[in-house]
Amino acid sequence: MEWYSRTQLLVGEEGVNKLRNSHVLVVGLGGVGAYAAEQLARAGIGKMTIIDSDTVNITNKNRQLLALDSTIGRAKVDVMAERIRDINPDVEVVAINQYLKDQPIIDLMEQPFDFVVDAIDTLAPKVFLLYYAVQNKQNIVSCMGAGGKFNPEMIQIADISKSYNCRLAFYIRKRLHRLGVREGITVVFSPEKVADKAVTVEEEQTDNKVATVGTISYMPAIFGCFCASHVINSILARD
Repeated sequence: MEWYSRTQLLVGEEGVNKLRNSHVLVVGLGGVGAYAAEQLARAGIGKMTIIDSDTVNITNKNRQLLALDSTIGRAKVDVMAERIRDINPDVEVVAINQYLKDQPIIDLMEQPFDFVVDAIDTLAPKVFLLYYAVQNKQNIVSCMGAGGKFNPEMIQIADISKSYNCRLAFYIRKRLHRLGVREGITVVFSPEKVADKAVTVEEEQTDNKVATVGTISYMPAIFGCFCASHVINSILARD
């Protein structure tokens, strides 16, 4: 019996072939992105490009799939690539250890992906990626803020124009509006209010990090699973 036999029982041989013949890009392998990448791998996506420039840190252990005592200090793309290949030896994995910004994002969005998962957690490169994804008509799902949230029943999948009560989504919409983009990006978000006590503002603010937000173990994972479910169902729905 093949490892994907139960998937085939649910989606049929045609569905398995659609997934096997798809190329999905996952940008960001933190609390959300790694879980999304794993679900895509277990569903049988045939080719995956994964991108992250970070290493596993001990502070990741409360919420990130890749964070173990044995992986601390290792590049997340290397750990994720090993894990994906251990799930499916036939998968083609392109692992890129790079902090994406500027021209590399433009070049990346010109490639013919079947789907893109945006799990970037810093504002400037996230907006840049989303903008050029729209310009190149990429199929994309983007994760909004999972930090500070507790209730998984409030998570939604919607067009970014329909997102609300999410600070990250607010800032992304604001910047995209300046670039002439108001809709056409699917997002995973939660309107759950974040308690003030769950946020610590950094003394030295940068473009990459202005605050630390408390997180609970299961929320980033569920956000990642929502992202993967949207990708998988969208691929299966194609003619």
